[in-house]
Amino acid sequence: MPRPGHPRRRRPSRRQFLTGTTTAISAAALTASAGARLPVEPLPRPGRPADRPSDSPPNLVVIILDDLGYGEIGAYGQRLMATPRMDRLAAEGLRFTEAYASSPICAPSRCSLLTGMHTGHATVRENPFNGPQGSLVSTDTTFAELVRARGYRTACIGKWGFGPERAGQPSHPNERGFEEFFGYITHRHAHQYYPQYLWHNGAKVPLPENAGGRRGGYAPDLFRDHAVDFITGHSDEPFLLYLSPNLPHAPSDVPSVRAYAHRDWTTADKGHAEQVTLADTLVGTVIDTLRAQGLDQHTIVMVSSDNGPHEERGVNPDTFNANGPLRGGKRNVYEGGVRIPLIAWAPGRIAPGTSHRPTSQTDLLPTLAELAGAPAPRDVDGVSIVPLLTGRTGTPPPGPLYWYRNDVTATRRESENDQGRSLQLAEALRQGDWKAVRFAPGRDRNVADDQWQVELYDLRADPGERFDVADRHPDIVRRLVALMRASWVDPYPRHSYGLRIDAPEALQPGRTVEIAVTLSNGSGVTWSSNRLTLRAPEGWEVRPLSARTAARLAPGEALRSTWRLTAPADAATGRLRATGSADTPAGRLRFTT
Repeated sequence: MPRPGHPRRRRPSRRQFLTGTTTAISAAALTASAGARLPVEPLPRPGRPADRPSDSPPNLVVIILDDLGYGEIGAYGQRLMATPRMDRLAAEGLRFTEAYASSPICAPSRCSLLTGMHTGHATVRENPFNGPQGSLVSTDTTFAELVRARGYRTACIGKWGFGPERAGQPSHPNERGFEEFFGYITHRHAHQYYPQYLWHNGAKVPLPENAGGRRGGYAPDLFRDHAVDFITGHSDEPFLLYLSPNLPHAPSDVPSVRAYAHRDWTTADKGHAEQVTLADTLVGTVIDTLRAQGLDQHTIVMVSSDNGPHEERGVNPDTFNANGPLRGGKRNVYEGGVRIPLIAWAPGRIAPGTSHRPTSQTDLLPTLAELAGAPAPRDVDGVSIVPLLTGRTGTPPPGPLYWYRNDVTATRRESENDQGRSLQLAEALRQGDWKAVRFAPGRDRNVADDQWQVELYDLRADPGERFDVADRHPDIVRRLVALMRASWVDPYPRHSYGLRIDAPEALQPGRTVEIAVTLSNGSGVTWSSNRLTLRAPEGWEVRPLSARTAARLAPGEALRSTWRLTAPADAATGRLRATGSADTPAGRLRFTT
């Protein structure tokens, strides 16, 4: 029986999956819009876990917690809230002491994480205010799209954070490489821990009343169950799970405060502590499921957060020393707002230890791509840290790390840390041990440099950013300000990557149209044996008008083929399917509409 509030679903067969991911066309319309980015087709399964070679591409699990501060895990100094499962992961895996989110606020941080672009280049750079929810676009390439081209099954479970709430549009998780989605689409919907509905792929799923008569199930429990089902349902094939619960974001809404009921804390603080422990338990459930399926030796798990700790709905981060020794929290571009916990765990693959390398979450996309054997886009801001994870030499040194903040909200502590400038646009940049922070006089970042207030910190000597040394090092200030200026490009043009289809919006019975399909090499390596195919329903006339193969595509080159398509006079709904494939130095890619 399905769990309460958990939609009944059956795992599709491979044939059903391939049928379900083709693009429907009919005499009335072609549902694949012109220029749309396309999902990809899995490659053959590699067999049961025990049959996989030890050097085969690993399963990938990325767990991103919501507003979890640098100091809110025991392994990072927390003493009041219990996090035994994450502490054990940190002891058994690689603990990063200088990992960074790309923004001190949610939506831009998650956009950068998914796409590998920092907030001076990314599509979404601000949380929604004075306009609609920020959205990904068809030219964005996520890490899910890359690993899916290598045959991975992909799932996003939890908070997506980009709008609008509508299936089939470019910002929907199913359009950005995730074949399975269960959770919240928009940023604000994720503030509801007992939602009346959640999205399952392209449909809203109403949630029934729970046992206490409250409308909707407790969302983190539903995400846990769905994650377990995804892992167990795909244990015999490579998978990527992006698990993004809304814990411990405000409000501090929990079924009970259990272990913290006796504490002399506010109700909000008790609830927040329980949320952190629930997040820890969720991480433990994922690890237990992997072990039960025999997948722990075949999986790399990364656990992190999207920004610093919050001070919302009555929560006092000082109760827990939530940012550890760092200055600031959520919405501050100081270290407490952007430095985050990051743990990488993979028994037998990642040796236990500690890394002090400044590591941005923009490094996640190229890292996951390399682990899966996919070439990353050549225009991303991150670099792969696979050598660091596996103990090999050759991890590139970090480049300058850039942050941008423009937000409409400011709490008391945020304002104190910013010295009353939280509602002003702010930027920060770290190069080596130097970090510059600057505030515009308002919200216009195009004002002259001499109108900004600039601070400089030596993070090696002063990780808490207590001592501004800008007056002592004017040359360093000028250099870092110039890097900040250069880091902002709007709009930022992207190199095309993968498969695109250009087709008319509508096709009338008996009419003839031309359809173009393009396979673009947006990576930094040459692709060989490139091939495009197009299949239409029986009875439709399809004639190729140009070459469909290319022996070689250098970085930046594309194979574009056109077909003439004629629908019969009595055309009914059918499927139009385009496929693009290529060989790369790391393995074969296959994309499909």
